[in-house]
Amino acid sequence: MSLRKFVMSGIQDVLDNKLGGLSGNKQPNNGQQRDNSSSSSSNQPQQDYNMNPGGYPNQPSYGNAGYGGMPPQQPGYGNGGYDPYGQGQNHQQQQPYPGGGGGQPPYPGGYPNQGQGAPYPGGGGGAGYPQPPQYGFSGGPQSGGYPPQQPYQQQHQQPSYPPQQNFQQGGGPQMGGGFFPNHGYGQPVMIGTPSLFPIPGFNANADAEVLRKAMKGLGCNNSKVISVLCQRTNGQRQEISKAFKVMYGKDLIKELKGELHGDFEDLILALMEAPAIYDAKQLYKAMDGLGTKESVLIEIMTSRTNAQIQQVRDAYKMLYKKDLERDLIGETSGHFKRLLVSLCAGGRDESNQTDALRANQDARRLYQAGEKRLGTDESTFNAILASQNFNQLRMVFEEYQKVSNHSIEKAIESEFSGDVRDGLLAVIAVVRNRPAYFAKLLHDSMKGLGTRDNDLIRLCVTRAEYDMADIRNMFQSLYRTTLENMIKGDCSGAYKEGLIALVNGNRGTM
Repeated sequence: MSLRKFVMSGIQDVLDNKLGGLSGNKQPNNGQQRDNSSSSSSNQPQQDYNMNPGGYPNQPSYGNAGYGGMPPQQPGYGNGGYDPYGQGQNHQQQQPYPGGGGGQPPYPGGYPNQGQGAPYPGGGGGAGYPQPPQYGFSGGPQSGGYPPQQPYQQQHQQPSYPPQQNFQQGGGPQMGGGFFPNHGYGQPVMIGTPSLFPIPGFNANADAEVLRKAMKGLGCNNSKVISVLCQRTNGQRQEISKAFKVMYGKDLIKELKGELHGDFEDLILALMEAPAIYDAKQLYKAMDGLGTKESVLIEIMTSRTNAQIQQVRDAYKMLYKKDLERDLIGETSGHFKRLLVSLCAGGRDESNQTDALRANQDARRLYQAGEKRLGTDESTFNAILASQNFNQLRMVFEEYQKVSNHSIEKAIESEFSGDVRDGLLAVIAVVRNRPAYFAKLLHDSMKGLGTRDNDLIRLCVTRAEYDMADIRNMFQSLYRTTLENMIKGDCSGAYKEGLIALVNGNRGTM
């Protein structure tokens, strides 16, 4: 072949290839082998090829990314030549998890990664929980039996139960020591003024030594026990328990059980429980055996935050290998059961956002579902009262007063009966004025003949690190006597002194 023919043949081949590419007969090389046995092979993915492995969202196509076979470089990879797909394969890059910054996916259910937090009740790092609101609200005049709630002092917002320090991590609860696994839970919601604060310059070893001397020999120096365990936060008590075991090779809980008796023993042992564990045990006790103590279920389920409810559910599962919601369903019935299930879901809006138009609409919905019809649509009351944030509900209550010319409490009392009535009224009471709600429960536990000691202990122990100072002040305002004086009139001995120490708190000792 002459040189001229050779050159012309090459030019013709080039033109043929170009025209073929423009007409779609050729496909770009994407780095994968193609089956050339069929001239009708398609660019579409095959039917049985999973383009979305693992259930992750479909990724956007890269469009005309060129012939290099690799999609454009995604954010987060450097330009150091690292092939993120390996082996030259054209896998689509997956988007990072929201807020994850790459790395492992978020723990199911929104919990933080293990190792970040502390055990029951957790230390810092309660990531994944919504920020609960300040419940103080200085709105207009409030209807109903409770006085208007004054705004709480602004406190540092932290989710969940009081922090624990330096717990062991691991499996289930360790025998006698009160230690529980690290679940990364957060710190307390500062919803009011506590009576107990962390002691500055806290020394767990020194406190352990005081307790050792108090229990050494015949008898027990109860005053020394009170001066330590009733004046420390739960996290500090757990540190003391750990220090006691390290220093003396003995379990503090077992030692206390051997030295203390009666109601005073019950009080001190309650103080040594991590709060989520204590709540879980109280719920179990309320449902165990014949009959159910509905008042305990109502108190705990209506007054805890979303994060606390989730922690209680986890603690309940760990302790009893049972699901709290299933037990609530099995022990209750009707609309009361539905209310508890709604509260157990821990899905309340915990923002401070309000919507006046929606409040008016919801007030009218409640009116239409109750007083303005024959019979009551309980589900409407349940849906609104168990889901909306406290500020929004206060606005709904004000609108209901305007629509019906009386309080929402009066409507509940006339439209409902039994446990569901008590549960709905408790929700409203907590929303309106939390300290007044607990002040009434404390008063009820001591009024009349005898004292409901389990209720009194639970209320003093669980509120000391949240809002006991507010409850104490509200108690005096409502009943014209101090909480301390009423305890003195109903209780005696070390039990009385321990309760008073919790109520008065440790501000005077710091």
